[in-house]
Amino acid sequence: MYEQVSHSLLNQILDEIKPEIRKRDLRHFYTRLGANFYVIHLLFHHLYGKRDDFKKQMIRLVEVMATRYVQRHVSLKQLDSEREKDHNWFLSQEWVGMALYADGFAENLQGVESRLSYLQELGVNILHVMPIMICPEGASDGGYAVSDFRNVDPGVGTLDDVNTLATSARRRGMLLILDMVLNHLSDEHEWAQRSRAGERKYQDYFYIFDNRDIPDMFEETMPEIFPETSPGNFTWDEQMQKWVMTVFNDYQWDLNYNNPAVFIEMLDNTLFWANQGADILRLDAVAFLWKKIGTTCQNEREAHLILQLMKDCCQVTAPGVLFIAEAIVAPVEITKYFGEDAVIAKECEIAYNATYMALLWDAMATKNTQLLWQGIQSLPTKLDRATWLNYLRCHDDIGLGFDDADIVRAGYQPPAHRQFLVDYFTGRYSDSSARGRPFGVNRKTGDARISGSLSSLVGLEDAIQRNDDAEINRSVKKILLLHSMICSFGGIPLLYYGDEIGTLNDYSFMEDENKAGDNRWMHRPKMDWERAEQRHKRGTPEQHIFDGLKKMIAARKGIPAFADFNNRELIDVENPHLFVFWRTDPFMLLGSVLVVCNFDDSPQYMELSALGNRGIFEHGNLRDIYSGESPRLFKEQLVVPPFHFYWLTDQRPEVGAL
Repeated sequence: MYEQVSHSLLNQILDEIKPEIRKRDLRHFYTRLGANFYVIHLLFHHLYGKRDDFKKQMIRLVEVMATRYVQRHVSLKQLDSEREKDHNWFLSQEWVGMALYADGFAENLQGVESRLSYLQELGVNILHVMPIMICPEGASDGGYAVSDFRNVDPGVGTLDDVNTLATSARRRGMLLILDMVLNHLSDEHEWAQRSRAGERKYQDYFYIFDNRDIPDMFEETMPEIFPETSPGNFTWDEQMQKWVMTVFNDYQWDLNYNNPAVFIEMLDNTLFWANQGADILRLDAVAFLWKKIGTTCQNEREAHLILQLMKDCCQVTAPGVLFIAEAIVAPVEITKYFGEDAVIAKECEIAYNATYMALLWDAMATKNTQLLWQGIQSLPTKLDRATWLNYLRCHDDIGLGFDDADIVRAGYQPPAHRQFLVDYFTGRYSDSSARGRPFGVNRKTGDARISGSLSSLVGLEDAIQRNDDAEINRSVKKILLLHSMICSFGGIPLLYYGDEIGTLNDYSFMEDENKAGDNRWMHRPKMDWERAEQRHKRGTPEQHIFDGLKKMIAARKGIPAFADFNNRELIDVENPHLFVFWRTDPFMLLGSVLVVCNFDDSPQYMELSALGNRGIFEHGNLRDIYSGESPRLFKEQLVVPPFHFYWLTDQRPEVGAL
């Protein structure tokens, strides 16, 4: 968009940027900058326009974008151009991800590169290597307390190893996701150290106060993230003799995005990792980016403006790179991180579907899909050019962030129901075989979250300990059922390393004094490669799970209806144990698919008449795409076995299709 004031400023900026930058071939950069500059200027001015150094900061912003563009490898620029031409490439049903710690999965980055064939065997083609930047030992928050944004933890490798991994993955048709921690950093970071030394410039990078007056005003409305281990939101720093905002842990200082220098520095860091070969950047804790007295300091409008500005700047320098919003917030808030005022995503193209994850665990505990139904109905429709990251487990705890109104509509009382779920998944409920532990217990409110591996939460650990073959088989069915839901719902399914072979809770974290106080390490295991070899032994749980997921992923990739174009419709079949939805084929290639899932431990049925007059099925010609078999029918009723799922079509498979 042409606008005289902003483009007059742009001309001045281009005249004033460093000569060594102006001399480079910047044709594509100038084209993208010109197209985006009106919005970039508008956002930057809205956030920082009242400052005397606004123009100076604006020049610095453009210099950072131009410098990183000049440094971007020609192969990555070519990839940018290809993705600009095929701008919906990431909405395809062919993408399937896995998240892992480099040291947990394969010791280091070189080890991960050597295990790419294992991921290919499963069908995974998106690799999320969780934080690899330098963090202090013993105060790392699992890699999210960064003390150096430009270097790799020597324990997992080097920058050369990152580039080698990215290149090797790309050669195999795989994408690489890397983390960028935006909200905070370690108190051992250079900026924090220079703040402690009294440098005012760097103290302005943080929220630092001489006394408790302002911190106490913040505390009136700010929740506590880790009430057990890090109560409150401010920490007294002995060296400075000042209070510092530390929302997460006392060793993580929150960055002050009221300061444009902070935004520019963090944009520079983000583009640095884009240039290391990251296809997708996971932006951590984005809901917390803007702090305002009298609020929860989450989901503020300015936080969205910061993300929009970062996206627009990235589109100038590295337009082929996508953003993931790690915003574990209320359902009504989550879709805003795609870009609330846009038709297509203008903040993050991808967001964690934390609501869906929590709802699936609710259905597993209750054997009832009413809250799942209500929660999905209440989830706002996402933008056209945006997609969900659907997951069951991650490195973090499981929060029970459903909307209270949905809990009531499903027939429960919110406090009692949340307590039931905590009791169920921690094995306190009499009919539960789950082996999780409560995390983040808030003694003031009674709230708690849940730690534990997927397999231990569905009862596999308990079944193996009791040598109960029937229960082992039932647990495996639950694991496959849950994965079928993230593979068919719409979006990118993200597996968690170890789940593909049924990895159980790892209690060895208790032996490490740096980890013993955080039971999330229970589900951050060391990959047991000897156990992984059991996937080749017929009849083992590892084989059943691995082969089941491998088959599921292969089937998903061949179903155009599973591409994510807002092409999902829930179907009410009047059976609280079943969850049923249509996926329509946006390309009209293979027709629609009916997804039917039974969360109960007994067979259930649905009336085919519940499908209404859609008329795509010849009732005697249904086929399950996953198994290749015909489902059980009794007259006009579809029978669904316990913890079973169907991906149903009336299309006969082509020879060799699957």
